[in-house]
Amino acid sequence: MKNAAAPSGHQQATIPVVGPAASTDLSTRDRVTQLLLEQGATTAAQLGSALGLSPAAIRRHLDAMLAEGDVEAREQVVRGSRGRGRPAKVFVLTEAARVRCGTHHYDNIATAALRWIARAGGSRAVEAFAAEQVTALEERCRAAMEDAGDDPLARAEALAGALTAEGYAANASTIASGGQLCQHHCPVAHVAAEFPQLCEAETAVISRLVGTHVQRLATIAHGDGVCTTHIPTQPRAQSGNTVTTVRTDR
Repeated sequence: MKNAAAPSGHQQATIPVVGPAASTDLSTRDRVTQLLLEQGATTAAQLGSALGLSPAAIRRHLDAMLAEGDVEAREQVVRGSRGRGRPAKVFVLTEAARVRCGTHHYDNIATAALRWIARAGGSRAVEAFAAEQVTALEERCRAAMEDAGDDPLARAEALAGALTAEGYAANASTIASGGQLCQHHCPVAHVAAEFPQLCEAETAVISRLVGTHVQRLATIAHGDGVCTTHIPTQPRAQSGNTVTTVRTDR
């Protein structure tokens, strides 16, 4: 069928077509977004290496994402002595970008509900609510860790896998002072920024599942790129003893 002629005096409407270049850019930015979601604060060099892009190419994508408000640049934190020159910049997803990744559903309702609970029952009521909310998560993770054994670091690795299956994009690693559990995504970060009891309840779950006390060093809710939990090297708590959780959230 032939198209009808456009009315005289009016410009014919056109439909923009996304060409291969635009489609490729979108795909690459999706991959950058996914990497930042999984890894947290990352340098341009690390992103380029992971994606097989030149420094100029990754910089072009990051500049566009900065302009659109999807990422923000921060100065890289260097612990201990560092070399000469300015530290490298790291890039993290903004809150708006995390929301578009499907995170923080119903945040406004959840925050309003917790404010009501706090007014009606005080901080203890909020703590009780938070503890109850993580009960089901703890049960599912415990079931997934049945074959992990008793070693806290081995259990941390199993827990990372279980949390990843729950959408937390977690990983565990061994460091000089013990182990480290990192969660690169937090479904309740926006709400937890106002109600740290949610982070405390989650930290208590990690402590019980790992089988030793742990130290929460950083949280996405407080503006860090990754939720980081330290698992000190120490003898495992004896059966029957209460496993304590050291609170270090700011």
